[in-house]
Formats: sequence, structure tokens, C-alpha cells
Amino acid sequence: MADSLPTEFDVVIIGTGLPESILAAACSRSGQRVLHVDSRSYYGGNWASFTFSGLLSWLKELEPDSEAGDRSLAAWRTLIRDTEEAIALRGQDDTIQHVEVFRYASEDGGDGAEEMGALQRNPSSEASSTLAQPLDPACPSEETHPDSTSPETPARDTPQPDGDISAEVTDGEENQVTGEDGGGQTCVHPASGGAEDENKPAAEDGPDPPRRTRITYSQIVKEGRRFNIDLVSKLLYSQGSLIDLLIKSNVSRYAEFKNVTRVLAFREGRVEQVPCSRADVFNSRELSMVEKRMLMKFLTFCLDYEQHPGVLEDRDVTRRPFSEFLKTQKLTPNLQHFILHSIAMAEPSCSTVDGLKATKHFLQCLGRYGNTPFLFPLYGQGEMPQCFCRMCAVFGGVYCLRHRVQCLVVDKESGRCEAVIDGLGQRISAKHFVVEDSYLSRETCAGVRYPHISRAVLITDRSVLQAESDQQVSILTVPPSGPGAPAVRVAELCSSTMTCMKDTYLVHLTCPSARTAREDLEPAVQALFTPSTEADTDTGDLGKPRLLWALYFNMRDSSGVSRTSYRGLPANVHVCSGPDCSLGNEHAVKLAEALFQHICPGEDFCPPPPNPEDIIFDGEDKPPEAPGTSDIIMAKLEGPEGSQNPESPGQHPQN
Repeated sequence: MADSLPTEFDVVIIGTGLPESILAAACSRSGQRVLHVDSRSYYGGNWASFTFSGLLSWLKELEPDSEAGDRSLAAWRTLIRDTEEAIALRGQDDTIQHVEVFRYASEDGGDGAEEMGALQRNPSSEASSTLAQPLDPACPSEETHPDSTSPETPARDTPQPDGDISAEVTDGEENQVTGEDGGGQTCVHPASGGAEDENKPAAEDGPDPPRRTRITYSQIVKEGRRFNIDLVSKLLYSQGSLIDLLIKSNVSRYAEFKNVTRVLAFREGRVEQVPCSRADVFNSRELSMVEKRMLMKFLTFCLDYEQHPGVLEDRDVTRRPFSEFLKTQKLTPNLQHFILHSIAMAEPSCSTVDGLKATKHFLQCLGRYGNTPFLFPLYGQGEMPQCFCRMCAVFGGVYCLRHRVQCLVVDKESGRCEAVIDGLGQRISAKHFVVEDSYLSRETCAGVRYPHISRAVLITDRSVLQAESDQQVSILTVPPSGPGAPAVRVAELCSSTMTCMKDTYLVHLTCPSARTAREDLEPAVQALFTPSTEADTDTGDLGKPRLLWALYFNMRDSSGVSRTSYRGLPANVHVCSGPDCSLGNEHAVKLAEALFQHICPGEDFCPPPPNPEDIIFDGEDKPPEAPGTSDIIMAKLEGPEGSQNPESPGQHPQN
């Protein structure tokens, strides 16, 4: 039980985000005694993935609870000795702000909504009503992720799909749910009048346009366990640091991946596929023969641009934005757009050197696991922290969810943190302490100014670019809508990624925050999608997918905060940041490795686990190695892309 935890560890880690989980696995693998705790009931923190009902429960948890800290403040204060001082930790997460939820799909009056924890509809049908109803009290309080108050071994928390559903044809109305700034109370407001007649005559058979599959809100709620909705949208570069770490540590055996099948571009109101490989370039119908030659010549230059000293030594070139540099390379506007937004995936103001680096990295990642540079973990990004938590547990790490840490205990004389006091009043000592940024109090973070990330999660009924196969995983960049506006990154996931139900797509939008998430992202949403209420007919606007449900929120970005910006933290207290706005996971891996070198200087970072056949127990002699065994193992790790089809969902990364 959690009340009988050991009182001494080498490392105590608070928070189960990706950097903390990688660090916990590395420390445990090097022989450190690790305690890994989280006050939440699920793994991952802001890196987590939720089923649909779990996401609604998460939204409800964002409501502030001002009494929680007051009830326990006096209790732990009495446990501090005269020679010590305490640094209080935050009990309420305030990294999520400006939450807004929109329901566009029709309700369909089924009972499944309440059973799965849906938002309660306001019975009023007047659009001008100002009364706000709270979330349905019947909403399930338990999370869809594993929860425990005792030491445990992390296990897969995401249920597997268990069958297909049949779509129903109904019309509906739109409801809006808004949250106050800083994660305030979430309320439901009626957004339209009464529902229209649901019994519409069926279209006659014949050479009519294809009918849309109607998805209702009740279906989404009923099949909510098919969804795995990420709080942060990330992809894995096939030559990125996270893939290398997964292979090196053999943590890749805990996860499966699907390669991103398409890179798209949005230009002049149209979505087009970007040719990535040499074969794609010459098979593309969007490019003329002259453009194909121009593109291949420029991409060849980017692969070895360091070998052209004239480019890097020219200060006018290096100081010039990448978008201006592209104009000097005799590229057509079409090619400039493809390279800037879909290959380099850079802002127009990005420097030339950074743009060339990004383009080179993109090209180097091509072909390792598929036709694009990216992989996506099945069941969502939330699988990544859990994979490393499993590795930590295998090597003896102790895990406690729903286990709050009240404060850090600092010795006044030495200035070092000696222990933590948990929610049960237990004092736990350690040599090093790692705290996720969201747990630090307002006083500790008083000198920090955080940027934010604007996020949107959409459920749609079609892909933004129709293809012969409906199982496409796409990445798309929408250029800035105006001066000062950010470019919006769009990741579209199909049902074969195990993140959404059949006949739907899960779409993630991300950009640096300039205003609220809805204000930043709504122009891109309107350019790509049509609200369900505006597509009532069977044919609808077949040029755009229909929007069924939408969530907007702002997430705090602590990735650029310096350690010295926090007030009063002892030297043996290390801070892990939350998710950043970039597409990859490089920052999380670099942060975890840097902290590991502080804690375990000179140790190998996440080395491969030992082969069970090579483990020597006391009193035993090492058995002779079979001839050729070592060669066979190396051939398996260093072979080409592997025997599996890179398109298959069961792909595991290999060197």
C-alpha cells in the first residue's frame, strides 16, 4: 500500500510526462532506487491520451478546487522541523486555459450518452438563453487510465477496439461548452434552436453524388472507447532522437507504430499532396517537368549544403529569412510553398540556416520506415511515457498514481532538499528530486513568463484529401492567415491508428499562441472543414469534411524556461518541462539525458537491457556462447528496414 512505501530512495520523480518517464527509466536502469509518483489518476500528464469519456472527465477535473490546498496545509506544516523549511508544491494544475468545446453532430436521443459520461444538454431551446448548466453529475469519475494508490507496475490502459458500428442518419443542433480562463468551470450553452425533423426521405438510387455517412453524437459517445485523444500532437522522426532511444533501450518492444502516409500542402484554398521521394516527384501531376527538375536540384543541394561554404559564409544569406532565400534559388512560387510549409515545416521568418537544417533532416528521414519521414504510435502519443514507465518498473522502480506530494523539505544549513512529504504525511528521503514544472507553486514560478500553445482536437467524417484508401495518416501545414498570425500544423489520423472510431478522423491542430486557441485556430478550421449543421443534406459540401465535434484549449509551454528563472530551488531539485510546440520529441529526450548526467555522471544513458541468457548468478559459470550467436543478434538489430511492411500497424522500429 502507498502508506507503507519505503522511506528512502535515490531519486524521487514527481510527474509522469515524457521527460520524467525517460529519466525514471534511465535512472532505474543504472541501478538507482526510483520512486515515481503523480497526483493524477493517469500516466503522462499533459502528454496523456484519453478515450472520449476520459477526455470529458479530464475537462471536469480542470475546474478549480480552492479548498483542496487549505484542507491539507496545516497538516504538513506541523511535520517540518525547526532546522528545515518547506517549499510547497501546487495541488491544482493550471497549465490548461481557455477551454471551449463545440458539439456539431446531432444528438440522436439515445441513452448511450449519459452512460458514457457525455455532457448534459441544456433543455432550453432558446439560443439567447444565458443560463449555464454544469457538467452532468452522472459523468463517470473514474479515469480510463489505470489508477492506483499503491506501488504498481504500469500496464496498457487503452482498450482495443471490439468491432465496427453502423452510422445513423439524423439531423441535429450545435452545443457549445466554454471554460473560464485558467481552467475555470465548464458550462454548456445552447447554440441553436430546436432539432429539425429526423425522418428525411432517402435519396433515390441512381448516378447521384456519393452519400455521406452520418455520425451522431450518441454514436461518438457510445463508441468513445475507440478514441485515444492526445493532449499534445507529436510525430516521431524516423531518424530522430526518440526513435534512436527506443531502439537502443529496447523500449520499442512495448509499442507499435504506423508510418505517416502523406505530407500535404494547403495553397490557394486547395489541399494537395507533396511529393517526398524521387519517385513521388516524377509521378506528381501537380508539378511540371521543369518544376520537377528544379525541386530535385534544390533538394540535392540541401542534403549537402554544408559543403557549399559560399552559402554559409555569406552574411546576407544567413541573416535573410528562409522564405527570402528560396526566392533567390530560381524556384517557382508553387515549389517555394511546398518547401517552406511542407518539407522544412518552418515559419516564413525562419532563418536560412534553420530552414536548410530542417529540410536536410526531413530528407534524411525519408525511406527508413516508409515514404514519409514520420511515425505515429498506435493508441496515441500517451503510449510513449507509459513505455518508459514500464521499463523503469521492470528494473525496480516504484509507481504511485493519485499520490500527491505536499512539499519539498529543505535543510536550512546545507540548502539541499532532504525529503518530500506526501499527502499521507509520510516523509520520503532521497538524494535527488525531479519535479514537473506544473507542480511548482506560484511563488516559485513568480519570475517566469510562459508562452502558450494553441491546441484544437476535431472529430470529422472525412479526410481533408480523399484517396483510394480511407486509411491515411496525414500531416499538413496551413500558412499564416495574415500578418502576425502563426502557421497551423494539422495532423489527421484515421481509425487504423487506434485513435478514433470507424468512418471518422481525429484531427489535431497546433500553433504557438498569439490569442486564445479558438481565435488562433478557427481560421484554419473554417478553411478546411464544414460544421455539421451546415451540411444537412446527404450530399452536403463534398469538397470539405464535416466537423462533428471540436475542443479548443491553450497549453502552457515551459520548454524554454531556464533553471535559474525559478525562485528558491535547491541544487538537487531538477525541473522537467511540459510539451513544447515542435513536431518532434527532441527536446524531451535531450532534457531527460541532460538531467540524467547531473544525477548519474558518467553513466550510459538507457543502455540496452541485458540478454537473460547472459545473466550470471552467484555460484554459476557463464555458459559457452553458441557459435555465431553474436553475429545473428547484430544482424537483427542492424539489418535493413526489417521484414515487416512499413504500412502495417504492427511495425516496431529497428535500426
